[in-house]
Amino acid sequence: MSVEKQSFGTTKKGEAISLYTVTNKNGMVMKVTDFGAILVSVLVPDKNGVLTDVVLGYDHGEDYQVNPPHFGSTIGRNGNRINGAAFMLNGKKIQLTPNENGNNLHSGPDGFEFMMWEAETKEQAVAFHHHSPDGEQGFPGNFDVTVTYTLTDDNAVEIHYEGISDQDTVANMTNHSYFNLGGHDSGNVYEQTMQLNATTYTPVIDSKSIPTGEIAPVVGTPMDFTQPKAIGKEIDADFEQLQMTGGYDHNFVLDKPKGAFDWMAKAYCEKTGIALEAYTDCPGVQFYAANFVDNEKGKNGAVYDKRHAFCLESQYCPNAVNDTHFAQPFLKAGEKYDTKTVYRFLVK
Repeated sequence: MSVEKQSFGTTKKGEAISLYTVTNKNGMVMKVTDFGAILVSVLVPDKNGVLTDVVLGYDHGEDYQVNPPHFGSTIGRNGNRINGAAFMLNGKKIQLTPNENGNNLHSGPDGFEFMMWEAETKEQAVAFHHHSPDGEQGFPGNFDVTVTYTLTDDNAVEIHYEGISDQDTVANMTNHSYFNLGGHDSGNVYEQTMQLNATTYTPVIDSKSIPTGEIAPVVGTPMDFTQPKAIGKEIDADFEQLQMTGGYDHNFVLDKPKGAFDWMAKAYCEKTGIALEAYTDCPGVQFYAANFVDNEKGKNGAVYDKRHAFCLESQYCPNAVNDTHFAQPFLKAGEKYDTKTVYRFLVK
């Protein structure tokens, strides 16, 4: 196991960006950067032993300073959408910056993925540290957070989030990697199969993608991924929820006890033989089929388009800060935020 550091560009402020490459005993490779604590690449040996990069992204640190799709991003303090970019906490209205249809998406235009993090290399991991001051993005409390990426010898990328705040605040972080098990540059993922550990999901009100508050069964709908199903099979079905969001872009409520660490999704690409098993202790996962990626120029000259990947964002339900139907993402002052998500790769 080794960790190598190299130059990856410069920020608009003139700060040096570094890329960290971790390789395990199987030849699998993980690349992360201290700009945004972003996952840049995951190279997995396919069924023929060919090293295949299964994560969409960019060649240079400068490109991640724009990054409209949030490729590989560490999202914080809050992932997904907050209705009206505001919520109440301890009787006080917390106002955030609207950045999508009047809502706050992924904490606004100045999220964690656009900040420099302090890096600490370990034997098989890189830990990124950030001090988020009181009022950053509009959230209360000084929040000290660490995101640690570990590449294990059983071919898993482990992402461990830890943090503490001196005031009550919101802590609902996630990773926004886009996966394509055929390779980042292999086109659409229609034939790749997906299975979700969820018999229910949270329908949205309209195209702004704020949940209705209902937790609805997937049975009998195109939202049913309780058994492996090709992502493209029903993505364009005559089903209002899919039409409003341009395809799959919904939160699924995981079938597991509160706080339990269990599988959330399993995906597979027959062409490469690469399979993905994803695990989390979060209550939900946003399954997003890259419906809004459009002519995005990525790594090695690749051009990414609509549905060329999928995201599996472990999370609390969208807009949970405004809806007591859902598990709450509030962190009490002095208490530790501690959550882990794992993406394990294997060949079948």
